[in-house]
Amino acid sequence: MTSGYIVRRIGLYVFLSLVTAFFALPLLWLITAPLSAHPGYNVSWPHVTGANFAALWYDPNSLPSLRNSLYLAAGTMIFTVGAAALAAYALSRVRLPGRNALLYTLLLLSSVITGTAAMVPIFQLMYELNLIDNQVGVMLVMTGGLLPAAIFILKDFMDGIPASYEESARVFGAGPLRILWQVVVPMVRPGLATIAVWAVVNVWGNFLMPYLLLENPAKQPAAVTLNTFYTASGQPDLGLIAAFSLVYSIPVVLMYLFVSKRYGFRFHGGVKS
Repeated sequence: MTSGYIVRRIGLYVFLSLVTAFFALPLLWLITAPLSAHPGYNVSWPHVTGANFAALWYDPNSLPSLRNSLYLAAGTMIFTVGAAALAAYALSRVRLPGRNALLYTLLLLSSVITGTAAMVPIFQLMYELNLIDNQVGVMLVMTGGLLPAAIFILKDFMDGIPASYEESARVFGAGPLRILWQVVVPMVRPGLATIAVWAVVNVWGNFLMPYLLLENPAKQPAAVTLNTFYTASGQPDLGLIAAFSLVYSIPVVLMYLFVSKRYGFRFHGGVKS
């Protein structure tokens, strides 16, 4: 083992340590700042206090906004998973002319035309449908944005299911919906879990659409409410922001850990490996 090799290895370890520290600092701030009596932008050992969480508890908008986030995320997840399962099954089994071209076109358009670029026509459409300040309207808009990619992902899982399973079910008189529910869905549960987590994460941190379509502060989710935590002098209330950010991140982390432990996120063609 030469000295040059040792120097290169040491340099690599130092570089990886610096990169790890760079990405770990925001997480350390998220953990320490809520417990500090006077949180700042730096990471330091806090003088432990529960005042920030007490202020969060008595804030009139914080906890209701978390409930609104759960409602929007759960509703959008159900709409996305249900519609994606039906569309992906149809595209996987029915031989339509230009099927793949249609799917790739939808996926491309959903990536290019983002919510920011389409917010004016989206607002106009929701206004015409009388869905402004309606949480279901927000769910439908976000479901529409998530569906192309969700269908694309879920179709790959369904393509990996042998057609013989469905043919056996047809022999016993099962219809298409019964086959989908009792044969296909149990075999693509890892894919459905992937879509569900992905939908929840996208909705949970979405600021633009709820801010654009919801006028009543009582209906707005946590991503919008977080933008309102300021002191009387107009400065960001770091204590309240830090405590709220920590509480705000817990549901998604717990969901990811649960699904990761259940399915492992190790897939191959719709079949868990």
